[in-house]
Amino acid sequence: MTTYQDQPWLAQLTEKQRRTITPRPSPLHAFRDAVRSSPDHPALAYFDGRLTYREVDELSDGIAGYLAERGFRPGDRLAIMLQNTPHFVIALLGTWKAGGTVVPVNPMYKGAELAHILGDAEVSALVCARHGWEDYIRETAAASPVRIALTADARDFQTRDDERVLRDEPIPAPADAEDLLAAARAGARPPSVPAPGPDDIALISYTSGTSGTPKGATNTHGNISYNADRQHILHELPVGSTIFALAPLFHITGMVCELCACVAGAGTLALAYRFETGVVLDAFAEHRPLYTVGPSTAFMALMAHPRATRDHFSSFRIISSGGAPVPPALVERFQKDFGPYLHNGYGLTECTAPCASVPPGVRAPVDPVSGTLAVGVPGADTIVRIVDDAGQDVPFGEQGEIVVRGPMVVPGYWRRPEATETALPDGELRTGDIGFMDEGGWLYVVDRKKDMINASGFKVWPREVEDVLYTHPAVREAAVVGKPDAYRGETVKAYVSLRSGVRATPDELSAYCAERLAAYKYPREVEILPELPKTTSGKILRRELRG
Repeated sequence: MTTYQDQPWLAQLTEKQRRTITPRPSPLHAFRDAVRSSPDHPALAYFDGRLTYREVDELSDGIAGYLAERGFRPGDRLAIMLQNTPHFVIALLGTWKAGGTVVPVNPMYKGAELAHILGDAEVSALVCARHGWEDYIRETAAASPVRIALTADARDFQTRDDERVLRDEPIPAPADAEDLLAAARAGARPPSVPAPGPDDIALISYTSGTSGTPKGATNTHGNISYNADRQHILHELPVGSTIFALAPLFHITGMVCELCACVAGAGTLALAYRFETGVVLDAFAEHRPLYTVGPSTAFMALMAHPRATRDHFSSFRIISSGGAPVPPALVERFQKDFGPYLHNGYGLTECTAPCASVPPGVRAPVDPVSGTLAVGVPGADTIVRIVDDAGQDVPFGEQGEIVVRGPMVVPGYWRRPEATETALPDGELRTGDIGFMDEGGWLYVVDRKKDMINASGFKVWPREVEDVLYTHPAVREAAVVGKPDAYRGETVKAYVSLRSGVRATPDELSAYCAERLAAYKYPREVEILPELPKTTSGKILRRELRG
């Protein structure tokens, strides 16, 4: 009898993909390899600006030296609160060269959210946008452990000043914070500290806080290096390839699957500040990237742009979608209209991005019963199991909680031993996601455990209803939540946004679902919104819709 330990998913991989990966000790080792092998190759492309590996090396040396001169020591934490600009990469590498740990922070966070992270991680240095410093970050930082502040001007490193994303007027560098570019160019010598090892903490990545106060996952250099090398090998990208940073670098997907995977192959990372559909399409045409990864909502938005053509996507060898499961209808529509097949992937912050993905050149199967699209297969070094509430394996095809063991799983949460023991007993991650695996090793994600709707005692998984809504030609985005109901306990409510130029009524959409779902599953109520609320990494926020 086949078991999860038998790794049936290996049958879906090529001989090369099945090989055990021996990663470099850290992503900093990969960067230094790229500097030696390709010093004059562009490391970063930012609008019309380019920085070579040699230039990024010199600038990040300057940041490491600046930090050391101001008392930043190995093991200290530096928070980076930036959009996708070259400053992010320079600050990241500079911190690692100084022996420090990086705390990526969403630049949309405000006072209380930021204060929690700065205090919890005992952050001693901060890099942020100049406007954010002037607006509110200065006050929050003053009440935190932060004692070194660097600010960045998004107009650095380029001359195009695209007003679609770079809208703020330039302001002078504040007197109480150093300009990051000036500090990098000052040329201070980096400290002589040992290179990071695989067990050293590279990042403290704070979870989104959907189930309480955000916790810091401790992504080690070994975690990152493994997944970065695996991404580069799995996607079979040539050395020096251009990767477009569609996901934000402060998010684990952008950090690992774009930035660190790009460095692993001595490639060029194309940056465009933040996601704006017109800017992204222009960047695709200009930089001709071979790979990108982003949430399904980003591809929905790109598909809806009136200027989007097949040529915008013609350079890609592979496109991945991560962060949330992809509706099968979206994959079909995208391939029909633009050419590429969207390769699903699955992971969490605690998995340092992916732990399963759809291999290149392979189409993910759709479960014939539920209509769910598989998120991929694990790698050769990874064990994914489906377990019941007692932690026992369930048979293939049955639903349970997804648990993961492998070299990408973090050792724990920052200074949270109880949370670590709960989520990572014996080093195996309890994801909180409900899913199942078929006998071929394909993994399917049904939904988050906490999002299940109980309607008259029947389980309703929002994903299943959303997947049906996405097959309607008028629907652009969909999110389904449970709504309190005096008779049924909970009833199903759907929120949707519509595609441009297409009409549909709530009653029409409800009836459409009723024809395709069991009576207890279809949404009794449908509300049409111009846009659905999302995180900055593109995930639709069901919790905001629940109120």
